[in-house]
Amino acid sequence: MGIVGIVGLVLLLASVPIGIALAAAAAAYIAFDPLLEPNVVFRQFFSFINRYALIAIPLFIFAGFLMERTGLVAQLFRFADALVGWLPGGFGVATVVACVLFGAISGSSVAMAAAMSVIAIPEMRKRGYPDWLSAGLVATAGGIAMLIPPSIILILYGIVTETSVVKLFFAGIIPGLLLALGNALSVIVIALWLDLPRAGRFEPRRVWREFKGAAPALGMPVVILGGLYGGLFTPTEAAAAACGYALVYGAIVGRGEFLRALLPTAGRALQLTAVIMFLVGSVGVFQFLLANLYWPQKVTEAITGWGLHPLGFIFAFMGVLLVLGMLVDGVAMVLLTVPVVFPVAYALKIDPVHLGIMLALAVEMSVVTPPVGLNLFAVSGTSRIPLPAVLKGSLPFFIGDLTVLLLVIFFPALATWLPDLLIKDVFR
Repeated sequence: MGIVGIVGLVLLLASVPIGIALAAAAAAYIAFDPLLEPNVVFRQFFSFINRYALIAIPLFIFAGFLMERTGLVAQLFRFADALVGWLPGGFGVATVVACVLFGAISGSSVAMAAAMSVIAIPEMRKRGYPDWLSAGLVATAGGIAMLIPPSIILILYGIVTETSVVKLFFAGIIPGLLLALGNALSVIVIALWLDLPRAGRFEPRRVWREFKGAAPALGMPVVILGGLYGGLFTPTEAAAAACGYALVYGAIVGRGEFLRALLPTAGRALQLTAVIMFLVGSVGVFQFLLANLYWPQKVTEAITGWGLHPLGFIFAFMGVLLVLGMLVDGVAMVLLTVPVVFPVAYALKIDPVHLGIMLALAVEMSVVTPPVGLNLFAVSGTSRIPLPAVLKGSLPFFIGDLTVLLLVIFFPALATWLPDLLIKDVFR
């Protein structure tokens, strides 16, 4: 096993992408093991990504990019501003609400942070918001997509652990809304402290007007969650329905311009999908090696032998994730840790759905932890705001997110109550 560690460490120190490092480390061990054939690397790679449920990932990504292209994201933002813009820090609160609504369309945190940077930050500048506040808010609120269904992180966790993706989707709703509430309260307090100007008063007519404009975008979450709850869709079929919905709407509203943009939009979705799928396949090779070396069993026996209480194990795991989040992206965090940790959690009788939501919350926090916090770079690169300013602005919201994680740890019902109530039959 020393070969795996040495090769993997050298490649990571050389800034080789995590997927290549994992696959190469496993391949190096397999090449020197006389009992394993070299072509097992390719068999395991393609076997791991050849899963029906994984089709949901590129479809949800494509649906999100399509909705962004049609301009519906901007309409969602205007509706959110009409709804809550009258509050102290109202435009910041509207940004949070828009992130929740867009998160119900696309499970990509980075895509949401980049889109909101283009739409929200220029408007917040006009209203006197300092750059550090607007950039930090967008970077942190973008992570809400990790919890609000459809979430790519929860899909991956469900596939790796064979946990119901539908239950995970519904389990993410309450913690996701708590994240939004924490971000909204934080921006209100900061706005009062900075004495930022208010937008005016609540206008029901404006709310109704903007609601009508945003209604097509609001219809997509209804299609996704309604189909899942009603048993009409599996998650993969819901993703296909979301794509069909976005394509039909774009063709009707955008017509020729939308059709001309279809191939470039598909190219963006394919690029992000290729990165994720390569990581998934590489982890499949690595997981095969771990299984052959009985690592999950050995780790489970060792940790359960310590007599560790489930709560102590959870805190240890969350601590590891918060550190790991400084080094790798969220997809890699899930695929690196879950195959080893899940058998231990199962032995300690930790609810798989509860564990998945805690994991997603830790991943959500990692998008703003340097040096690898992807949302920090997405917002900084899109808005031209210096990275230190984005990091400064994300700190108050990070504390709120940490509070939500602690609440979910101590009160598992925040994650498990809704899926237990709505989903009687476990299906994926």
